[in-house]
Amino acid sequence: MGLSDALARLAVRAAQVLVVEVPGHWATRMELEQQLRRRGWRPAWTPADADVLAVCGVPGPELSELVDRLWEQMPGPRVRADITSPGGVGPALDDAAALLLDSPRHRKDARERAQEPEIPEDVDHGGHGGMGHGGMDHGGMDHGEMDHGEMDHGGHGGMDHSGHGGMDMAPGGIALAGGGEDRDGLEMDVLHLPLGPVLPFWPAGLVLRCSLQGDVVVDAEASVVDGAGAGGPGPGPAPAAVVWCDQVVALLALAGAEDAASGARRARDALLHGDQGAARAAAERLHRTIRRSRLLRWSLRGVLPLDPSDLEQHGLPRRCLGDAHDRLLARVERIRAEAGGAEPVPVEDAAVPWAVLPELVTGLELGSVRLAVASLDLDPHPAVQAVGHG
Repeated sequence: MGLSDALARLAVRAAQVLVVEVPGHWATRMELEQQLRRRGWRPAWTPADADVLAVCGVPGPELSELVDRLWEQMPGPRVRADITSPGGVGPALDDAAALLLDSPRHRKDARERAQEPEIPEDVDHGGHGGMGHGGMDHGGMDHGEMDHGEMDHGGHGGMDHSGHGGMDMAPGGIALAGGGEDRDGLEMDVLHLPLGPVLPFWPAGLVLRCSLQGDVVVDAEASVVDGAGAGGPGPGPAPAAVVWCDQVVALLALAGAEDAASGARRARDALLHGDQGAARAAAERLHRTIRRSRLLRWSLRGVLPLDPSDLEQHGLPRRCLGDAHDRLLARVERIRAEAGGAEPVPVEDAAVPWAVLPELVTGLELGSVRLAVASLDLDPHPAVQAVGHG
């Protein structure tokens, strides 16, 4: 074995995978996450970091176009894995590992691919960005110095900037702010920034187009790429406790609490596989960890606080009362109860409608938007196609 082959095999052992979840195909994505951990492979935050692009489900026309853009942005050596069911995850990852070692294939790909990702000259003013911007830098987050008001708003490097509706575009496709009136009638720069639809720890298919003045969201519009059930049926609605655990994973990971997020993953996977004993033990440990963490309380305190008048105005259930930390604790309490044998709650009875999102995020700082979205029990199978906020 030559040095190049040895280095390639070492690199494959630590491959990074950019995951795209087609709406409704949560089971395939969860199985993929489990198998990535067993292999020692890591999730990629951006196309520039990724070795493998894994598409869970069969995307519809809109999402297919975005996936192609992400593929263009990935450096070589690169492999794409299209996974249509949970049972196909293992074989797809085996094939990806073998293809990553196929040096002739990668040399051919390097010769034939465009030297720069294509950026359309005519900007679609209603278009979607590929990855979107998350307002956070996951790769270098200092868990002891987190400030939601001063986070890195350039977070995900290497993303598609072609979908910023209504913005002027400088050479190279970099979005520039336009003009607009603030609340006092003064002229201020307004930046139109889409979050999603392909973004780590973000609801599958959701695009949230935010209009920003400074780092404050002054207007928002939500839509779902390809809609629910596009690209073929998924496995159906997930059990409520599994959805809650998955949402807790997202919120904890975004808050920088990776150890606690790992505990939530263990509870989620145990519930998914029907291991009630393991689920109960994991839920108890997760509950103790979250209640004792002062850092989590400080990190999530004041993120999207909702009082009784807010709940009445937006038609939200009482479990949404308080801030992101209050909602996190309430959700973990429900997970504990169901893991302990309580009667399961139908997920559709526990979901917050996506239609309220634009109104809820308006007025938030950009760095808090993803935490706010992750703190809500959003319906994982939205029927809404486009929701605006005037």
